[in-house]
Amino acid sequence: MGDEPELPWMRSEREVLLHYLDKMRNAVVRTTEGLTEEQVRAPGVPSGTNLLGLVQHLTAMEVHWFERVFLGEDRVIDESMAVPAGVTRDEVVAAYRAACARSDEIVRACPDLATMSRIANPGEDLRDPLRVIVAHMIEETGRHAGHADILREQLDGVTGR
Repeated sequence: MGDEPELPWMRSEREVLLHYLDKMRNAVVRTTEGLTEEQVRAPGVPSGTNLLGLVQHLTAMEVHWFERVFLGEDRVIDESMAVPAGVTRDEVVAAYRAACARSDEIVRACPDLATMSRIANPGEDLRDPLRVIVAHMIEETGRHAGHADILREQLDGVTGR
């Protein structure tokens, strides 16, 4: 034991957390690949949830937790899953990728994952340390990745993306 090679993402708590968050982010995006604009907008459940809406919602969650809550920036965030008709899948995915890159930049720039957020999540009393925010985003993104897998399977039978 102890002779196993160490992968770069295994070298720190920060990189482990970001590695698993990125796996979930990529899983969500993959569910939208190879589909028409109509398919990515097709509601798969009575609530109207669709693949493109999940990506848009997750974009808002990245901005909410890392920029608004952790940094305390004054951000107006639309958390809805209703994507405007004129906005394409590529635009929604690009916005998500940009938000994820900014979130990663914030996490990597913070010297200590125990650093407390500047504000409490609206509606809550306590501020969160950055490690809790990252863990929460892994949970949030993972839940929606599972939803996206089911929606994709309903559309064309593709699984395991």
